[in-house]
Amino acid sequence: MASGGLQFFAFILALFGVFGAITATLLPTWKVNADVGSNIITAVTQTQGLWMDCTWYSTGMFSCTLKYSVLSLPVYIQTARTTMVLSCILSVFGICISTIGMKCTKLGGDRDTKSHTSFAGGICFILAGIFGLVPTSWYTREIILNFMDPTIPESSKNEPGGAVYIGFISAALLFIAGAIFCTSCFKKQQGPWIYPTKQQHLPCTQQENTAGYNLKDYV
Repeated sequence: MASGGLQFFAFILALFGVFGAITATLLPTWKVNADVGSNIITAVTQTQGLWMDCTWYSTGMFSCTLKYSVLSLPVYIQTARTTMVLSCILSVFGICISTIGMKCTKLGGDRDTKSHTSFAGGICFILAGIFGLVPTSWYTREIILNFMDPTIPESSKNEPGGAVYIGFISAALLFIAGAIFCTSCFKKQQGPWIYPTKQQHLPCTQQENTAGYNLKDYV
């Protein structure tokens, strides 16, 4: 029951991780640049994502532009697109596989089959967490290098947006869920290995006494 409860807890973490990974992939707030002019009416906030760039005005209006050309994008954005999509796909596969392998479900066959299925779901979650951690780390590194570069004007410097933080958290949740699913499969009964089979051993004195009694019977 304890292992089944841990699996259910890991499944809830994985669900939050899946929703977080999908949300971070679609949000256009990976990079935020706030440029405030002399007039409050002309204040704008520019955000950049993996698929589109948006501009938010102080009047409440906004406009977004899709990034149609893939080859014109920097390498870290192309890598972030690929790895985040892979993270979403693997996490969805992990949800489907772990649902079959969980002990609280009646799917997947016998105990050994469910154990292997649960382990496969945990591997999917771990890979999804790694694929989600790589782009967020690389993207954050590029933002920091850009921010610390003195040759870049202040108006062109950026800061990490909310999508980056969501990506970090979702990757951590997926990795933790995968680790729990993988470790829960190795909890087996180790009684025969720890406790040897009980054998009745008679004390030496008792054996001698019985031997003596046998000899006396023959006298």
